[in-house]
Amino acid sequence: MKTNRFVLAGTVLAFALGLTLGAAAQTNTLGTGKIKHVVLLSIDGMHAVDFYNCSHGIIGVNGGAPYCPNLTALGQTAINYVNTESSKPSDSFPGMAALASGGTPKTTGLYYDVAYDRSLDAPAKTTGTGLAAGPCVPFAPPFGTTTDNDQGIDINDTLLNGGAPGAGLTEGGIASIDPQKLERDPSKGCAPVYPWNFIRINTAFGVIHAAGGYTAWIDKHPSYSFVGGPGGNGLDDYYSPEVDSTVVPLPGVRTLDGVPCDPIRDSLGTSAWNASFENIQCYDAIKVYALLNQIAGQTHSGAPAVVPTVFGMNFQSVYVGQSVNEAGVGAGGYQDAAATPSLRLLNEIEYVDTCIGYIVAALKTAGIYNETLVIVTAKHGESPIDPTRYVADGTDTPATLLGDLIPYSESPLNTTGIGATEDDVSVLWLKKGVNVNTAVNILENDATEIGMGEIYYGPTVALNYNVGGWEAGDDPRTPDIIVTPNVGVTYSSSTAMIGDHGGFAHDDTNVILLVANPSFTAQTVATATTTRQVAPTMVQVLGLNSALLDAVQQEGTQVLADVTTQLAK
Repeated sequence: MKTNRFVLAGTVLAFALGLTLGAAAQTNTLGTGKIKHVVLLSIDGMHAVDFYNCSHGIIGVNGGAPYCPNLTALGQTAINYVNTESSKPSDSFPGMAALASGGTPKTTGLYYDVAYDRSLDAPAKTTGTGLAAGPCVPFAPPFGTTTDNDQGIDINDTLLNGGAPGAGLTEGGIASIDPQKLERDPSKGCAPVYPWNFIRINTAFGVIHAAGGYTAWIDKHPSYSFVGGPGGNGLDDYYSPEVDSTVVPLPGVRTLDGVPCDPIRDSLGTSAWNASFENIQCYDAIKVYALLNQIAGQTHSGAPAVVPTVFGMNFQSVYVGQSVNEAGVGAGGYQDAAATPSLRLLNEIEYVDTCIGYIVAALKTAGIYNETLVIVTAKHGESPIDPTRYVADGTDTPATLLGDLIPYSESPLNTTGIGATEDDVSVLWLKKGVNVNTAVNILENDATEIGMGEIYYGPTVALNYNVGGWEAGDDPRTPDIIVTPNVGVTYSSSTAMIGDHGGFAHDDTNVILLVANPSFTAQTVATATTTRQVAPTMVQVLGLNSALLDAVQQEGTQVLADVTTQLAK
């Protein structure tokens, strides 16, 4: 455990990617108010209580003293929303859609990275994660298909650059998408559906770009390029080294703590960057350096550009610290229901805090800190916090019980397929013609075996989403049934994990939301808040009308009023 962390200030060290910061970086901004830039940071998995503990201190960790000095310092001029809820389901894909667009799956159409669409057909080529190729007849009725928006659409998901032709070692991005692995739309002549057209509504990034702003985003898969919104032109700079690729040495790269990433830090966890507590820090490092380049008025790779109007990245380190049980190394996670972090999780929280310090210092060095709104949140949380509640059962799951009542591409009966949409939630689509009540009765009769907490179908699904089904006018993406298990139950037999997300539980959804600017007076807000309020807030603080967002018009998503009140002082 490192106990001598310090709040970074002044000059950011320029190692690893040849970063050079200039105090007078060129900018391209909107509006005439206080805010010219918005930096959005998603610390995936980080709960509101994680920030509370690291900023206040907790018995048994760091002598009871705070252990996230940079986040704590940021909080001194920030609004801390302690009752913030992420998307439901709390998967990364709808979680990022909520942050980027302001919408729930009802309007975005994004339920999970691996979901189902009754109006689309299978890809022309089997994806890297096992979604089988299938037929598509132009302008004929669709067969329906599982939708793969995970690493499976990469040209080669074992490579850090996703297999993009001629790309450098870390240069993952939209060039690594294999169009033959994308689902196809028979109503459009079986054209492949790219991620940015898979989302149904516009995004804050797209709105800001259309108004003349320069936009950028950094994430973990090329599929997250949907952040730019429909049309594919909402992002000026997108960077996504593949997190599920095989770990390789990163010549010249050091973690933000200064540890070399060449040779590989952890030779036991090389199957993927997110399989190792140490290697994930190297992965997050290359994304932080890309963000620092952007703060300096460059592209992520260091070419001349402008400081983005809205930009940011997601961190994977805390999520790995929460959920991984690494063979030969040990488990991360929490020690108790008070969210006392284990040593491995503590190291990940401290590491991301160091990264935050470098980002803030870079904004100051570039001379734009005072005119930047910094938003720190998370796409999702992680469950369970209480380690005694964790149950991993991949045998008695809703999808297993329903078997051949669900599409073969979703069914556990398909041993070579991509698998059902199940983590600590089960999202279920039924075959055409299967009676929903029949399926529900099967699940209800085995509720104890599947650890069922609640089941949603019919009106209890349609209330918050859309009416789903195969008939004309039905939403082809709305699931027939959603099962949320008892707290801690995960529909997995994996011994490499000690937690998961996707569900509706408090641990899954109560995430950090810190909105900061040097002009702010520290404020704690306990009223119910959602991560989807971030998108209209970003649009409005940059001088645009939040009603330009489809989600504001269709769902009534509200701006974070406390932010606009503080800016009006």
